[in-house]
Amino acid sequence: MDPCVTSAREDERIAALQALKTFEPAADEPFRRVTRIGKTLLAVPVCHVSLIGANTQWLRSEQTLAISECPRHLSFCTYTIEIDEPLVVPDALLDARFAQHPFVVGAPFVRYYIGAQLRTRDGHNIGALCGIDTVPRPQTHPEIVAGLQDLAQIVIDELELRRIATSDSLTSALTRRGFIDLAEHAFARAHRDGRPLACIVLDVDHFKRVNDAHGHAAGDEVLRRLVQIAKAELRECDRIGRLGGEEFAVLLPEVGAGDALAVAERFRCRIEGQFFSIGGETFAVTISAGVAEASAGSLDLAHLIAAADGALYRAKHGGRNRVALADGSASGWQPASDPVAAAG
Repeated sequence: MDPCVTSAREDERIAALQALKTFEPAADEPFRRVTRIGKTLLAVPVCHVSLIGANTQWLRSEQTLAISECPRHLSFCTYTIEIDEPLVVPDALLDARFAQHPFVVGAPFVRYYIGAQLRTRDGHNIGALCGIDTVPRPQTHPEIVAGLQDLAQIVIDELELRRIATSDSLTSALTRRGFIDLAEHAFARAHRDGRPLACIVLDVDHFKRVNDAHGHAAGDEVLRRLVQIAKAELRECDRIGRLGGEEFAVLLPEVGAGDALAVAERFRCRIEGQFFSIGGETFAVTISAGVAEASAGSLDLAHLIAAADGALYRAKHGGRNRVALADGSASGWQPASDPVAAAG
């Protein structure tokens, strides 16, 4: 079996992962508790939550490995998500799939592996709760396997509850609270590691005109479509949240101001090219966006968002349907027309 084999419903699985990975259990006590129990249940030195993306495995919660992610093709758990029952590898050196694996013949010298699928309600395996040891185990009792499955279900239940609690019911974007909570962690990591982090704040131009002219159902559809378009342009690690009304924020880890400006411009072009047909009427909308990059002068997340919001204000007052950069070091794009104004 090829370790890069993917399921027939891989696109749907990745979408399910993205919906729940937003609420990943990094530095989260409930999930640490689960993995501590898992270590005791399995009597192993390492137990962690593994989330499997298209090309990456993320390791989360209580674990002693020196890595937090690795390429998917190096993941034992990528085999686990391809089957319906837990995967048990008594001795990796005697298993043809893993005998030459770099994590087996080299550090951390895995010999024993057990993984239970993290399966969503829709039947998508988005990862695994797994334990590993550096010595082989000729036998794993069925009661131990069943206990690990129960713990895996607790992880999924917690992720699902968090998704419900922090997802905007209209657009499926994060709520303001959900976005801020995740963005705070991302900001702290970027500040600690000296890595780039960018924020886009955007909203729909003349949104009140849309509601007044076409009804609130039309306005709701515009917001839903905006988030769909944004998500299609974003990476697995990016986040979009609804700050309120028609205003949204996008967080872009490992992205500087120039690339974030390009992302915002792609959003703007995609939205400008959309036409909405509601109740026999067809209309178009545009967005304006402000972009800011975290820097040594960004004291906290609030300053970063405020900088992007200030750039949005400049874009609005510069004529709308454009993107502006917070530090003023580059000009925003300035399209020739505003189709909403023309239609409204």
